[in-house]
Amino acid sequence: MREVKLARFSSRLTVLSMGIAAVLGAQAASAGTSADMPSTTLQTITVTANSSVRESVQEGDVDVEGYTPAAQASHLSDFLNVVPGVTVGGTSAVNQRIRVRGLDDTNLKVTIDGARQEGTLFYHMGDVTIDPDLLKQAEVSVGNNSVTLGNDALGGAVAFKTVDAADLLKPGQKIGAKLHAGYASNNDELLTSATVFAAPTDNIDLLAYYGQRNANAGEDGEGRKIQTEDSKGENILLKAGAYIANDHHVGASFSRTENEGMFPLRPDFPASPGVGSWNEILPQKVKRDTYGLDYSYNPASNLVNVDTNVYQTETQISRDTDYTTKPGYNWEAGVKTTGAKIQNTSVIDTNVGSHKLIAGVEHYKKESELERDFVKKGTDEAKNTSIYLEDQWKNGKLTLTPGVRYDRYESPEFVAGGKTYDNVVGALAASYEIAPLTQVFASYTQLFNGPDLSQAIFNSDGDKTYVNSDLKAEEGSNAEIGIVKTLRDLTVAGDALQLSGKYFETDIENFIEFVRSGGTRVGLDCTTGQLGGACQGAVNKDEDYKIKGVELAADYKMDNFSMGLSYAHARSKGDKTGYSIPSVTGGSADSGDKYMVNLAYVPTDTTELGWRSTYVAAITPKTESAQPEKSNYDVHDIFMSYMPKQVEGLKATVGVYNIFDETYASHASRSLAEQADGLRTDFEPGRNIKASLTYQF
Repeated sequence: MREVKLARFSSRLTVLSMGIAAVLGAQAASAGTSADMPSTTLQTITVTANSSVRESVQEGDVDVEGYTPAAQASHLSDFLNVVPGVTVGGTSAVNQRIRVRGLDDTNLKVTIDGARQEGTLFYHMGDVTIDPDLLKQAEVSVGNNSVTLGNDALGGAVAFKTVDAADLLKPGQKIGAKLHAGYASNNDELLTSATVFAAPTDNIDLLAYYGQRNANAGEDGEGRKIQTEDSKGENILLKAGAYIANDHHVGASFSRTENEGMFPLRPDFPASPGVGSWNEILPQKVKRDTYGLDYSYNPASNLVNVDTNVYQTETQISRDTDYTTKPGYNWEAGVKTTGAKIQNTSVIDTNVGSHKLIAGVEHYKKESELERDFVKKGTDEAKNTSIYLEDQWKNGKLTLTPGVRYDRYESPEFVAGGKTYDNVVGALAASYEIAPLTQVFASYTQLFNGPDLSQAIFNSDGDKTYVNSDLKAEEGSNAEIGIVKTLRDLTVAGDALQLSGKYFETDIENFIEFVRSGGTRVGLDCTTGQLGGACQGAVNKDEDYKIKGVELAADYKMDNFSMGLSYAHARSKGDKTGYSIPSVTGGSADSGDKYMVNLAYVPTDTTELGWRSTYVAAITPKTESAQPEKSNYDVHDIFMSYMPKQVEGLKATVGVYNIFDETYASHASRSLAEQADGLRTDFEPGRNIKASLTYQF
């Protein structure tokens, strides 16, 4: 039984470039294996006969263990940026911002071990709180292409998965440990972690992890500070799982990520000389606690494969300053999400093909709360219940995947007056093998997103707030079409080249914008909601947006050399003004065209070399939109890993990131022109030498 359980976790994916495995899915039943396909440090392709268009064409996965830059990651950008269509901004641990095709994490379904990470804390900080050292995998749905994603997923989804004992245990092993240490030169960052895992019996596995990450100030390519001194991070992960009577599995988990230190008042602005008192350096803390219970039932029947999870996750930000001299600076704000999901997958064979039916029910509640200067200021909550059904029907070379979903969303009281939205959306995906190892695919998915909670730090129980009972839910659609082609034996026997291309259009209606008030800002009229008052609140933009783009990828493998190339382009445009979708970071949501090259060479069975180059073109919004230009940048990384045969389980990795000390800012970060009182651009680190050592026994 132990070998069976380990096998379930053995086929881990690294980056799956858009659409690459689709053609393999069509061939899996006859070919039986994809071992001769491109497999590099950048990506490993895994295929099953039941892989759907959505799963194999429109998702990208990053395996933290298999992708060397991910194994040394201190920020989500270190590995998620490799997925075409994904850009991650922010430079500090409290400011990680994920964007998929320009839409940020407030429009993405983000989960950690199945637990939704809902709500917004503070627009000057990121909302995703997790340390990469906890992760084994990150799955990205680039665009919403399935009814299974549901509410809060206009741009797609990111599913983080933490490590399990079964990932680390060797066949027959009862107990083991993994020690990890890493160092980064740019900010003197030191990471130390220890994981203990065990299988006291054949049906039980346990895991305990503890890690610390401490850092000083980092510097951009011109030597300016981009972070502040004395940042301390702490991570905890506890897991337990048990198989009962072969068919049942139950599990429980707890994870925590906590970052504490001296951060700027506005953490998405740099801590650089010349910055005035408007961006003071203050003691701050960000903490996420996630609890989860899961149950699966998988008997010897194609009709029953049940997965259930129940969770609670809470993210908090807090400041602790001198209350007497800085009134209003002390706060503790948080968002708590409690939810449950049950899903069953059935495989039904008929005379006209096979069906893979996915049916599920999901419910979650998200609550926000603010305490300022030790006084409770306000709370709010929203609820969502959904039912969905998706059917992947495969008949020969053709695969059709229709789906339908119903959502009942109860909006926040102090955002939309507690209004309830009942909504039904549908989806249809198709793929067809037009020639051997050549497949075309297309999909169309309707979108729905109910009004989110207000930012936690602005909770006021309606005080100085325009409650918009006429607020409409965001709606729209995502349409994609593409082709995948695999070529074999091009230059030498056994080599392989995979080419893929995709065009997409995302339409968004009733885009919701939060309007702030106070200071020099023009707020809303507290009664009518029109501009020109002193209230804050949410309003629908008076124009609809369309996002258009393409994503291309090529992956080549020859003996012990492999290469991956990718290109991503996405632009948003309003139907009235022509402006791009606005962003809370002060500019447009768009990013420049991104070109990536990944090379891997394995000269021996103990050594692996890699190179990564990223070029992002400049982007210039319309002048009258007042959105700033984002400059182009060109960044190169090199890395090497070594696993000596003399010491089993030992792995050393070294890398030089941003080799040429480029001064640049991610297009997903805050990027504004420098003003008299200091910088307003969140620059990335300059040259950074990283070294790490892992020992597993």
